[in-house]
Amino acid sequence: MADTAPRTMIRTRGRKAVFASLSGRPGRRHPLVATAMVLPLAALLVVAFGGWEAVVTQASSVGVLLGR
Repeated sequence: MADTAPRTMIRTRGRKAVFASLSGRPGRRHPLVATAMVLPLAALLVVAFGGWEAVVTQASSVGVLLGR
């Protein structure tokens, strides 16, 4: 039983290496890809929580806080 932990760690590292090699650069994503991933969720949240008026109100409040 004492020898099972090191073998599990080796297998886990192997899987992570395989997935990292499939994605190209691990931890890096093109900004356009990130935007394309976020826009559907943002649209859903706009529809679910009050439309553009709430978004504009919050954005203007943040702008005032930032001094713009």
